[in-house]
Parts: sequence; C-alpha cells; structure tokens
Amino acid sequence: MFNIEVKGTNRLDIVFSGQLDSDDMKAALDELVKKSDSMKNGRMLYRIGEFDWPTLGAIGVELSRLPELFRMIRRFDKVAVIAEQGWVRTASKLEGALIPGLDIKAFEPAEESEAQAWLAR
Repeated sequence: MFNIEVKGTNRLDIVFSGQLDSDDMKAALDELVKKSDSMKNGRMLYRIGEFDWPTLGAIGVELSRLPELFRMIRRFDKVAVIAEQGWVRTASKLEGALIPGLDIKAFEPAEESEAQAWLAR
C-alpha cells in the first residue's frame, strides 16, 4: 500500500507498507512528483509499516527516475520518518546525511506527536 495525501501548501503525508512491484513504483513516483510539484520548503511525514523490499523491477523504475527524484526532493526541507523497524529508522538517518539541504529525522510509532512537532518547527 502506498498513499500520498497533501496536507496544506507545503506538506505531504505518505503511508507505505508491503511490497512495490514496477507498476506500483511507477504509479507511486508519478503521484509523488505530481502532488509535490508546487511545493517549496516542504515537509513530509512518512509512515512506514511492515516493509518488504521492492521487486527488482521496482528498483529499476526508481533508478531510471533518479534525476527527476533529486529535483523533487529539493522541494523539501524536512522529512519525518515514522517506522517500527530500527533498521528503517537507521537507513533514514543515513539517507538524510547523504542529501544536502534535507533534514531527515526518524521516530518510533509512539513518537508521532514529537514527529509532528518537529515538522512544524
């Protein structure tokens, strides 16, 4: 499952769980790019449920669109990742360190109010 909801002029909330195949990945990326198109100084709340690695086809779709995704991610300043799995939270922190100008902070599900407050600052 992949759901993207616009929450104001500069906020997206994303809910993801399960596994994405190539068709799912294409649809998710199309929706993400479209819904973030006019955002500046954006904030993203990303809730990750039970996570299965995407299929190889899905990874190929994502890799083929990296230039477009890098342009899109520059629309955002902060991303709060809420995930139960510790390795997902750790990977999120590492990703934040690799993308200049993007502050990513990971939270456990019980810390959602802290995540919301952090995004609002």
